[in-house]
Amino acid sequence: MASGPKGRGCATAYRNWTAEDVADHFEEAFRTLRKLPPVKARGYYSAWPDFVRSTSEIAAMDPQPMRVWPSAAAITRLEQTSDWVLWIEVTERRLVWSRAARVPWKHISAEFGCDRTTAWRRWQIALTKIASRLNAS
Repeated sequence: MASGPKGRGCATAYRNWTAEDVADHFEEAFRTLRKLPPVKARGYYSAWPDFVRSTSEIAAMDPQPMRVWPSAAAITRLEQTSDWVLWIEVTERRLVWSRAARVPWKHISAEFGCDRTTAWRRWQIALTKIASRLNAS
């Protein structure tokens, strides 16, 4: 059985889903999306060969950040989680993904034009809708 967020299993048949579990899956899905390579339109490119740099030039260059790629299991959980958003309304989707991206409640409440506690309550309701649908299947 694949390991999900916080080391929990991912099988829906043997699990009682809670709103917290669903939120953990959305946070992991957002982190997985961030790790995927960017989608770029094919455009112009150069047929010239790469420059051969000396060791002193390489040492003087700014270091490139090491890219960590997501595992196949993480991508599978991302696909599974992205199917769940079809069970909730569009505004709830935006709210759930904003919270998975760890956008502060202050910004979320300003975007949705409601109080912080109202936004939190709507987020909990959306997560509970998903959890109840997962528990029913």
